[in-house]
Amino acid sequence: MSTDATADTPVAVTEVAAEQALDLLSGEGLDTDVAGLRLFVQQGGCAGLSYGLRFDDEPEPDDRVVDVHGLRVFVDPASMDYVEGAELDFERGLQAEGFHVENPNVVSECG
Repeated sequence: MSTDATADTPVAVTEVAAEQALDLLSGEGLDTDVAGLRLFVQQGGCAGLSYGLRFDDEPEPDDRVVDVHGLRVFVDPASMDYVEGAELDFERGLQAEGFHVENPNVVSECG
């Protein structure tokens, strides 16, 4: 698992996650040079906050745009306070597959 992160990159993305997201973006007919994956934090979940992911055609004016492994990741300023230092990965397993956010800043999680 290889991530592409530097001091200027607040969110790391594994190569597997980037490839999977780029494939999905292309499948939706979105231009991967402009469109990207939005990572955000929303109210909900047993710890009070949960992560959300969705595709956006383009970033909002105040978004932080992170380019990792050819994938553009958009993070709004409020969410950046929670996800800075996190890593986005894509996991394949016997019970499920999907994107997973590993965040070293999280103090406690549910089950």
